Amino acid sequence: MKRLWFMLTGVMAASFAVLGWIGTRIYQEMPPIPDRVVTTEGRTVIEPGAIGEGQNVWQTMGGMEVGSVWGHGSYVAPDWTADWLHRECAFLLDRWAEAEFQAKYDALSLERQAQLRGRLGWLMRPNTYDPATKTLTIDPARAAAFEANVRHYDEVFREGNVSYAIPKGALTDPDRVRKLASFFFWTAWAGTTNRPGECAFSACCRSA
Repeated sequence: MKRLWFMLTGVMAASFAVLGWIGTRIYQEMPPIPDRVVTTEGRTVIEPGAIGEGQNVWQTMGGMEVGSVWGHGSYVAPDWTADWLHRECAFLLDRWAEAEFQAKYDALSLERQAQLRGRLGWLMRPNTYDPATKTLTIDPARAAAFEANVRHYDEVFREGNVSYAIPKGALTDPDRVRKLASFFFWTAWAGTTNRPGECAFSACCRSA
């Protein structure tokens, strides 16, 4: 009997040691949260503290019970990271297509679509976060995509959206919507940008 107790104690000690090691590695490897996000032209897109406050907004609405982030959570609503990334990429592709070829991205030839997807990858993947100033710098085109997504989520949470499983009036304060959008943007940025020292290139793909 004593032998079984020793075995149980050993298993529990090993389990907690593994959990402690995993927790330490998560803390060490977690993506940074920028204090602010600015464009290359110097315009502030996300104010200091807005990303953390946006996470609080998401949590007060139910957090992972209302969709998921990075694939973690319920699927009653969408994965907000993937939804944001898809909409940002789609906005950029259409913006470039209309400016250069006077047509929507989906109407372009495969060669021109490939050209724009390549540009998209080079825009989305480089890590432009400065740890010294805790500032993330983005292209003005991404800032325009950010504003378009803010308008989209404002409509979703204010008017409701059945496909998102969001009731009308879930969020009506524009400031809180913007902060929530800032949090969604951060999760998408952290999920796509290169890690420090990483040189691998992978284009951001547009999917339905």
